Amino acid sequence: MGIFSNTARDDDGKELKRRRTDQIPFSIIASDMTVIGDLETEGVVRVEGRVRGTVRVGAQVLVAEGAVIEGDLHTQEAVIAGQVSGAIHARERVELQATAMVAGDILTPRISIIEGAKVTGEVKMDAGGRPEVSAGRSGTLGNSPQ
Repeated sequence: MGIFSNTARDDDGKELKRRRTDQIPFSIIASDMTVIGDLETEGVVRVEGRVRGTVRVGAQVLVAEGAVIEGDLHTQEAVIAGQVSGAIHARERVELQATAMVAGDILTPRISIIEGAKVTGEVKMDAGGRPEVSAGRSGTLGNSPQ
């Protein structure tokens, strides 16, 4: 599937070193499954169904095309091809695939948005690696002039 096919690269185009996920617990929320309540794990979660509640994942969240998360998402890395209705807080990076729809703020130091992805909310980036809400200007990507 396309959700696993993109290679992450830094600002200079060099391939980023990835964590080995074969030693990290991997969970799947199947397409016919709905989880109501908070979800928490230190590993990797692939959501193919629906989650209603806060999602806290230590390593990586993969939201497949057609999947829905209704609640805030806290993780190290998020790859979104489905729908998220809530804030996304990622300590490392967020990747929005072309089919992604996000209704909420995104806080992350790095973001990749593929053409076609939709975001209704603010994208806030902190180069220090810790996403924070600032009282300054809103609605900007990176260091774009105003």
